Amino acid sequence: MALMCSDTTTQILLLLLLLDMILSGLNDNNRTLVDSHIPPLKTLLLSAPGAKPLRNPTPLTLPRDKRPFFVVTGNNMADVAVDRGSKGIVISDDCPGYSLDLFSYPAHYSGDLDCVIIPHGVIMDRTERLARNIMDDLGDHDIVVLCVLKGGYQFCADLVDRIKILSRNSSHTIPMRVHFIRLKSYLNDQSTEDLHILGAEDLSFLAGKNVLIVEGIVGTGKTMKTLLKHVEAFKPKMIKVAGLLVKRVQHSSACVPDYYGFEIPNRFVVGYALDYNEYFRDLNHICVISENGKKKYKI
Repeated sequence: MALMCSDTTTQILLLLLLLDMILSGLNDNNRTLVDSHIPPLKTLLLSAPGAKPLRNPTPLTLPRDKRPFFVVTGNNMADVAVDRGSKGIVISDDCPGYSLDLFSYPAHYSGDLDCVIIPHGVIMDRTERLARNIMDDLGDHDIVVLCVLKGGYQFCADLVDRIKILSRNSSHTIPMRVHFIRLKSYLNDQSTEDLHILGAEDLSFLAGKNVLIVEGIVGTGKTMKTLLKHVEAFKPKMIKVAGLLVKRVQHSSACVPDYYGFEIPNRFVVGYALDYNEYFRDLNHICVISENGKKKYKI
């Protein structure tokens, strides 16, 4: 091999030095992972035919102040996709969504959906991060989780499950109790002024407690404001709101959850327990319902 000349050892050490300099630009976790492969690589190369070991080889690691660094210019995809002023992932109004052909979904909804707007895997990853944020803020506080049915039950179940996992593996723990209430304010795809709160007649046990309200989607904010006013009447110590989705709508009451996963366009979405007249709750992904779907399941 051309590499194995009379100066093979020097060339190998220079190569390893360059590799070490590149690794210095990695974060500690990645550096530790790759560094573990350098000693075996060094041993293998120096044992090759023609390689001459040095009695006092030059150290491979330069002082940090002497190491080179690399500057990446141009647009970064993360910078383009993330709104720095937002607490969640922002999906733009002109987002076309994903083709249904790329995903599995129940065949009985064929023709009833326009597109997938948030795949199930993305929902789960975002929920895991929200759980960590809640742990950071509320760790060591007893909380009562107030799950808003029916649209919030899947998000609440997955969020609580991930908080429990983090709690088992952390010095911070969150003792939790879960209570369920039901809100109903939609007829077909329109929010009505007639809000029904079921299971919330007597919430006196919330007095002096830390409350986390978990909702699937927040639209105009009127429903959430009404619920907050109702809960506040029972004098809890603290109230926080976690919502999976926040919809950009006109005439919003600006009732933004403390924690939320995604900010979405003003389109009617279903799936992941969000329904249209009780249909689509069995859909894993969050999708945009089609006009055909609205007509098919209209009441």
